[in-house]
Amino acid sequence: MLDHSWIESMQYELNQFKRLDVWELTKRLIEINIIGVEWLWKNKTYTQNTFFSKSHLVAKGFCQEEGIDLEESFSPVARLKVVKMFMAYVANKKYTIYQIDVKISFLNGPLKEEVFVSQPD
Repeated sequence: MLDHSWIESMQYELNQFKRLDVWELTKRLIEINIIGVEWLWKNKTYTQNTFFSKSHLVAKGFCQEEGIDLEESFSPVARLKVVKMFMAYVANKKYTIYQIDVKISFLNGPLKEEVFVSQPD
């Protein structure tokens, strides 16, 4: 995992956290449950012959307990039925559809509650 491309990918992810002011360093309180973090790595493909390394720093949310340090939340994802209706409408009207990829969309959403995570290793 010490390949230069992985280190660059991890540094990019950490820079996005810093740029968007995602977290702040605080003193650890005993009564607060700290959620661990871990790195996820994946090789993504540009074309058949080229690929790039992608790293994500994720919280281990499975350590939380509902009612203690967890509130139910949902990801804003469209239902398949709605997507199909949209595609049918667009095809009927002969509109053009464009696609975008928001690389760090999960970092842009505000949280209602405070979440305490450990520092990455």
